[in-house]
Amino acid sequence: MPGSEKQNSMFKKTENYVQGNNPFPVTSCGRRRNNGSPLNKLRKTTRGKGRHFLHADEGAGMTEAGRRAYKKENPGSKLSAPVTGKVKPNSKAAKRRKSFCARSKGWTGERGKAARRRWKC
Repeated sequence: MPGSEKQNSMFKKTENYVQGNNPFPVTSCGRRRNNGSPLNKLRKTTRGKGRHFLHADEGAGMTEAGRRAYKKENPGSKLSAPVTGKVKPNSKAAKRRKSFCARSKGWTGERGKAARRRWKC
């Protein structure tokens, strides 16, 4: 054991320390395995209490609560609400809408079409 008797006596000796409240499983070598997924994923639901996404009938996209939850999980993100109202031409919002409409041109699914309608593309 490294160090002198005096140095070693300064620390308590532990026997088989087991880490409590760790959500990841222990592998055969004793390490913890994280498959890369976050523990508290955003619930991708469109119905019921605590939903974070709008149903396609409502225009698809995230709810305000969903955006708050996403920002909480991903600090520093610049996620903002869709541009749904009337905007002045050449304003920042108009440019953002134009960019979204150009990006989403190929969306042919039900939710994609609903989102494009909501953004007034």
